Amino acid sequence: MVNPKYRNLIVGVNTKVPLFNGEYVQAANFDNAATTPSFISVANKIMRFLPWYSSVHRGFGYKSQISTKIYEEARDIILNFVNADSKTNTVIFVKNTTEAINKLSNLLYEEYNDGVILCTEMEHHSNDLPWRKYNIDYIMVDDYGRLSLDDLEQKLIRYNGKVKLVTLTGASNVTGYKNDIHEAAKITHKYNSKILVDGAQLVPHSVVNMKEDNSPEHIDYLAFSGHKMYAPFGTGVLIAPKEDFENIAPDYSGGGTVETVTQDYVKWTHTPEKDEAGSPNVLGAVALGIAIETLSLIGMKNIEVYERYLTDYTLKNLRNIPDIKLYYDAVNSDERISIISFNIKNIPHETTAKILSYEAGIAARNGCFCAHPYVQRLLHMTKEEVEDRIRTDSKKPGLVRISFGLYNTVEEVDRLVYILNKVVKNKQYYINKYEKIE
Repeated sequence: MVNPKYRNLIVGVNTKVPLFNGEYVQAANFDNAATTPSFISVANKIMRFLPWYSSVHRGFGYKSQISTKIYEEARDIILNFVNADSKTNTVIFVKNTTEAINKLSNLLYEEYNDGVILCTEMEHHSNDLPWRKYNIDYIMVDDYGRLSLDDLEQKLIRYNGKVKLVTLTGASNVTGYKNDIHEAAKITHKYNSKILVDGAQLVPHSVVNMKEDNSPEHIDYLAFSGHKMYAPFGTGVLIAPKEDFENIAPDYSGGGTVETVTQDYVKWTHTPEKDEAGSPNVLGAVALGIAIETLSLIGMKNIEVYERYLTDYTLKNLRNIPDIKLYYDAVNSDERISIISFNIKNIPHETTAKILSYEAGIAARNGCFCAHPYVQRLLHMTKEEVEDRIRTDSKKPGLVRISFGLYNTVEEVDRLVYILNKVVKNKQYYINKYEKIE
């Protein structure tokens, strides 16, 4: 099933890493939900662009004109990728999804602070904490961690027009569940509110369509990061309606944000320039643009199909290993991205992650993945248990997470299954060997 051409697109895919015994093995990166490696096309494009790199929006120098042109073209590439109307919407470049959501929270505060923000119980901290300065309420999830759209509608009814914004993840970074963002948008718009989708996990793995502005299923705001979609160099985007920000002062002021300044007068320029204070990250924009072009050439549907195959293959094998607890809804598991979280009975999540790295060269993530309330819910922890962990500073709860990219292979999954079988059969040996190793 694997297309070997996918692996050939990635920088460093055959890098070898050391094991505990001193031997070297080809690294298997199953931590793509945190950060993906770079596309070779991105690295090559950056090297070709560097001789022309200059400031943007700053003058008539030839290199500056070239840099400005490429920087602005990246906005169009991004808008086209998610089917956003460039006449009414804009791309604001930021460092990452976290900054994008904080920026939106800051820019909307004066208008929205007397209303209600609806978040969800499954959010990454980056789409929860920035909204806590507002009046915030949370849409419930079920025992499997799946979002309740019925509860979304009930809360919109209960607040009777006071909800200014509904903000939710497109796909969970813990369970991989994909939310029905367009159904959520329909419900939200029915009650005259707007919707933000945190697309950090969804956009790199699925077709995303913001839809026409007049569609009930339209996504009003979308945020995502380059570093999760094979584009390092530190950029992310906030896609938003131009008119929403035109008459709002920027959250950061300084160079590039103004048209005219005197000692007692400031005239702000237009968005998006107004909302990108200082010298922008030109290399980041170039990297994200070429990464999106590469993803488009592969085809997001093709990526979805392959990663779904890899995920199903992994789940099928993990279900056959005794004492492994999987955190997902096995009955309704179709709508998901390539993320799997699990624990091994009686082995701390941190120890399991160490074993995978030191024994098999497998990079996995462990902990709560910046989604503490959601993981606590998945672990069915009571409020008292959570408070006791905080008070005593005891070992924090958590899971082990594996997350695939388009370049991962069945052979790498087989290596994972092999080592997990060994660990389950020899628990005490591995616990004694690795529990105290940093």
